[in-house]
Amino acid sequence: MSEKPTRTRRSGGRAGNARRAAKRAIEQTPWRIPVNTDAPTEPLPPEGVEALHNAAMEVLEEIGIEFLNDEALDYLRKAGCKVEDQNVKMDRAWVMEMISHAPSQFDITPRNPDRKITIGGKHMCFVNVSSPPNVMDLDRGHRVGDMDSFRDLIKFTQYFNCIHVAGGYPVEPVDVHASIRHLDCLYDKLTLTDKVVHAYSLGSERVEDVLEMTRIASGLDADEFFSKPRVYTNINSSSPLKHDWPMLDGAMRFARRGQPVVVTPFTLAGAMAPVTMPGAVVQFLAEGLAAIALFQFINPGCPCILGSFTSNVDMKSGAPAFGTPEYVRATQISGQMTRHYGIPLRASNACAANAPDGQAMWESMNSMWAAVNSGVNLVYHAAGWLEGGLIASYEKFIMDCETLQQFQRYFEPAIVDYSPESLAVDAIKDVGPDGHFFGCDHTQERYETAFYTPFLSDWRNYEAWEEAGSQWTAQRANKVWKDILGEFEAPAIDDGIKEELQSFVARRKSEGGVPTDF
Repeated sequence: MSEKPTRTRRSGGRAGNARRAAKRAIEQTPWRIPVNTDAPTEPLPPEGVEALHNAAMEVLEEIGIEFLNDEALDYLRKAGCKVEDQNVKMDRAWVMEMISHAPSQFDITPRNPDRKITIGGKHMCFVNVSSPPNVMDLDRGHRVGDMDSFRDLIKFTQYFNCIHVAGGYPVEPVDVHASIRHLDCLYDKLTLTDKVVHAYSLGSERVEDVLEMTRIASGLDADEFFSKPRVYTNINSSSPLKHDWPMLDGAMRFARRGQPVVVTPFTLAGAMAPVTMPGAVVQFLAEGLAAIALFQFINPGCPCILGSFTSNVDMKSGAPAFGTPEYVRATQISGQMTRHYGIPLRASNACAANAPDGQAMWESMNSMWAAVNSGVNLVYHAAGWLEGGLIASYEKFIMDCETLQQFQRYFEPAIVDYSPESLAVDAIKDVGPDGHFFGCDHTQERYETAFYTPFLSDWRNYEAWEEAGSQWTAQRANKVWKDILGEFEAPAIDDGIKEELQSFVARRKSEGGVPTDF
């Protein structure tokens, strides 16, 4: 990559928010990185943790993982692993030594430093829905993803303060040819948002293009840009027990440059993993730790996240199921194990519902509570996911953001404040058994900020709700997203940086983009 001189940048975060404050489609909570104040749920006793650890190490030592990438195999040979064809067996002591280098907490800084996120510890960041091929809203129904819908969902990603990361494409825009799709998508992500962005590990050319575009957007030269985490990738293993060529290629490019890699085995119990949840978690650990050990050998200390996507399938149809009791427990066990290894954890706000209905929300709430009580640090698909990841829903995006804001409020220390003013003994004494608290000074001094105020829930009684049009939640969400798009303003970006991005995209398009099979 060519180095560019450092350019003075204009940050769009605060200024953009100030402009939007005058209009306000909704009242939303301020930008912040939530800190999970709850103690994690730990289903396993110490001997259970040891049993799962030993089982995962046995898989790595005696069964091995397939690495379908010659460069990765070369690294692993140099590391002293046992390599036979593409199968790699790893000594547990070496694996534990490697993963000990992975940081337990790190920051990622996007083009707007005010949007920096912290991954690890008790921090909890939310990512937009990522990678569905289809999109849906109440007006146009179910349809194949296109660029207009991609841009709308990116605007929601920027607009909501409770969304911290612009992850993978919120819907796949299939009306743009695959050879240049990444160029248009990343240009829009980098100009319509100023948040942390993601790069797909789907071919070396795409990875290099995205790294360069993200660097250009930062206004930094290559040395400064790669001096700290700025952009990340997520890879999935091809469960069972395989890591494929493009995912490994992209992840190794990130690891060499010190950029974060999320490793997410796709372990659906009963299909790509054992039908027992502990067995599925053992496979998840073996696949994930094997890749992280490789990346730590390549560049000790490069940031890594272990991604849990362990759930079950419907044994009648084979369809993935999410937000199930088994999913909740698997996530909790995964959280317990990743804390054992000192690695941050990713999970998802997942559901299998086909519409933004009651099933969608109870499955999503199960997934979100699982993330909270498992100590998850990065929640993928936090807003907008339907049909097991095959649909991005406009209305579900809005409904999920209402939920995310409520979780942020739930974490606020004020709710568990036990100061004399909060314990309110004097107020109880003043009101006594015959009064009420509506008009007392203690209430009057606090009522405006005492409770969370929803932007989507309707708390009126039935008669008032009926008189206002009897709108169900998804119908109210439909109006909200239209109001948001009507007032959206892109965050500021330096004109010179924008021109440089445009020139890069135009040049790469003139060169044909990246090779494809069609």
